[in-house]
Amino acid sequence: MSYFAAALVRGPSGWSASDLALTGAADTEDIADRLRDVDHDADLSLLFVESDDSYLVIMRLDEGEDPRVFGSDSIFAEESRLGALLLSDIEMPAIEIHSEIESVTEGVEEGSASTAHAPDEPEIDPIGDPDLLADLGISSHDLLVLCGREGVHPSDVTHELCEQIVGSAEAVDELREHALRH
Repeated sequence: MSYFAAALVRGPSGWSASDLALTGAADTEDIADRLRDVDHDADLSLLFVESDDSYLVIMRLDEGEDPRVFGSDSIFAEESRLGALLLSDIEMPAIEIHSEIESVTEGVEEGSASTAHAPDEPEIDPIGDPDLLADLGISSHDLLVLCGREGVHPSDVTHELCEQIVGSAEAVDELREHALRH
C-alpha cells in the first residue's frame, strides 16, 4: 500500500506543514516520536496519513499527552502494516457513523429548514476518537460525515480539514504533489 503522511504543527510562530516518513516505524509510539521530532516546541501536532485513496488516519499530540488517534475505517488495520501500527492501540470504535448519518437523515425527513440531501448509508467503520479536532472547530459529527461522504477521498478530507483548521491547505497539497512526483 502506498501512503502520504503530512505533519501539521502549531509552534510559537504559527502553523507549519512537512511530510513525515513512516517507513520502518516499530509501533504507535515510534510514529508519535517522529511527529514530536518535527517541532519540539509545538503545542499541537497533527499527523494526517492517507493510504491508497481509501483510508485516512489522524494522530494528535498535545504537549505532554499521549497520542489521540482517529481512523476513517477500521479495515485499514487489517489490510496494512501501517494501518495496524496506527490503529493498534485503539480499543473503542468511534461513534457509529450510521447514527450520525441517521440524525442528518431524520432532520431532512422531518421537514427541517435544511435543504441538504440525505446521504446514503456509508460503507466505512470509523475507529478511534472522532472528537480529536473539536477544539479546532471540527466536531465529531462533521468529521464522521466528511469521512463517510460517497466519492470523497482521504486527500479531500485532509484538504477540507486543513482549510478549516489553518485557513489554508496549500502547504499540505504541495507536499502531497511533491511526494507523488517522487
